[in-house]
Order: sequence, then structure tokens, then C-alpha cells
Amino acid sequence: MLSYQHIYHAGNLADVHKHALMAVMLDYLTRKDKPLTYIETHAGRGLYALDAPEALKTGEAEQGIERVEAAKWFPPAHPYAQALAAVRAEHGGHAYPGSPLLAAHLLRPIDAIQLCDLHPQEFTALKETMSPHGGIFHQKDGLEMALALTPPTPRRGIMLIDPSFEVKKDYETLPSLIAKVARKWNVGIIALWYPILAPTVPASTAQRAMVRTLMANNPDALLSEVRFPPAREGHGMIGSGMFVINAPWGTEDEAVRLDRLFRTLR
Repeated sequence: MLSYQHIYHAGNLADVHKHALMAVMLDYLTRKDKPLTYIETHAGRGLYALDAPEALKTGEAEQGIERVEAAKWFPPAHPYAQALAAVRAEHGGHAYPGSPLLAAHLLRPIDAIQLCDLHPQEFTALKETMSPHGGIFHQKDGLEMALALTPPTPRRGIMLIDPSFEVKKDYETLPSLIAKVARKWNVGIIALWYPILAPTVPASTAQRAMVRTLMANNPDALLSEVRFPPAREGHGMIGSGMFVINAPWGTEDEAVRLDRLFRTLR
């Protein structure tokens, strides 16, 4: 359960999809002069070096963020591009932000940050990266903390649930967990990222069933799914999904734009 390390996958096409949507949502939320809370259940280490041996081994960043930037998917005014530029100015040209650091560069001093990660090494790195940006850190199971931290103060805000899905039972338990969180925090924006798996992957049936249940429970939620070629031969992830309850204005437009762009990669 604690073997997953995102450094092997940082900056891949799933990150591009997830982070572009998160950036647009945070940009909209911070336009109002009201504080908000950002919660992340599986925060990782927060900062990644795309020239690290682990990242170079998989080549996923080369096929991901490097490829889409070369194709100019994100103009300089896009909040995702702005956050990337800020992180690189601070940490070097090969730096890539995880979701917590991306959020930190889009949030304001009046906003609260709550970050969870259970992995000991990832948690230590997370605190080192994110402490200058403030926030409260929890070395605990993120799915348990999703309920414990809601409703937050400030009550206005967004939660990103981004598990590795190493625990296959997560596909079964997430719909009921999200329903409980939504009942406790009815004004909260709840965003779930999940991998879209090839039909040959045994967990693909559970993944598709999870999405059906989520949408049946939340017919007004935003569902954004993009497909892309496998990162390497035999790789089981063929796409990226984002399910969002109470999606802010403009999120759907960005989802449509991203879908159109991802279709060019096939």
C-alpha cells in the first residue's frame, strides 16, 4: 500500500489533465474576496524533478508535459502555465509541481491548506516542500481524513482526492465515501481523479463500475475523461478521469477544450 511514488509518473498526461482542471478551478475560486480551504487526501511530495533517474526511466514526462508545452496547449495567461512558470523560477527548469505546490502558487495568504499523505518518505518531503507555503500536514490515511477534515474552516473550498489505487477496493469504497463527504460539506467542491484502464487490466471493470455509481449518485456532477496512448508497451493506463461535484463556472469549458486537445494525440 505504501510502495507508490509519483516521481516515476510526474508530469505525465494524466497530471496534465488533472492539474489543468485544478488550476482553472482554483483560479476561479480565488477571484472572489473570500477565503477558502484547499484539502488534498493523497498529496505526495509536492515537488518533482523531471530530470531525476526515476522520471527519466519511464519517459512519461517527455510524453506528457514536455510534449504538450511544445504543442502550446497552454498560453502564458492560463493558470496552469502561470503556476508552472512560478515553480520553475523558484526550483529550476526541470521542476514540476505536484497538486499541493500547484495549488499553493494559485492560492492566497487568506486561504487554508490541509495536506495528507501516509507514505513516510513522501510525507517528509511534502513538509519540506510545502512548509514555506503554510498549511497543516497529516501523516494519515487520506480517505479517512476526507471525512475528518470536513466541513473545514473556511467552509468554502475544494478537496482533491487522488489515490494511487494500489488498493483495488478503493474503486468500491470511494462512491460511498464521497457521498458522506458531500453530505457533511454540501458547499464543497469535491474532485476525484482516477485512471482509465485498458479492458485487459483486471481492475478496469471495477473502475468503470465506480464511475457509473458516482454519476448515478451525482447526475449534476462534471465528468471529464480523456484518452491517450499508453506511456509504454503493456502500460495499463490509457486515459485520465476527473469527477467533480459542484464544479465552478468555467470548468466544463476547460474540460471540453482539453478533450479536443487530447484527441490530437491518438
